[in-house]
Amino acid sequence: MKRIKFTFALLLLFFVSTAFTTQDDALKQSMERGAGEYQGVCLACHMDSGQGIAGVFPPLAKSDYLMADTDRAIKSLIQGLQGEIVVNGSKYNQVMPASGLDDQAIADVLNYVMNSWGNEAEAMVTKKKVAEVRASLK
Repeated sequence: MKRIKFTFALLLLFFVSTAFTTQDDALKQSMERGAGEYQGVCLACHMDSGQGIAGVFPPLAKSDYLMADTDRAIKSLIQGLQGEIVVNGSKYNQVMPASGLDDQAIADVLNYVMNSWGNEAEAMVTKKKVAEVRASLK
């Protein structure tokens, strides 16, 4: 009986570790694609390390605003953003145009910025999640 329990525990551990490895690999691949999207779409304003430009373009690095609401971040990339926001205690009031990215690219760039420069997302952003947010805007 102990041998069966031990074998079951080992199998369970194997399957759990495989699931996390698969998710880690998927996140890593998404972040790699997202880094390229960031270079093309976001870098000019938010800078190479996500630090932004003080008083003009908000930081993405260690950003309380970014990390507080994934749906809002997705909407900002789909629709753009305008009006005053407060990021890490500082006010910003510029216009961010819609990114023009498709659902996969939005997921990838958000996985990149939400897991870089001191940010650590609780969950991976998926193409499906972006599609759901996009559908809710219609």
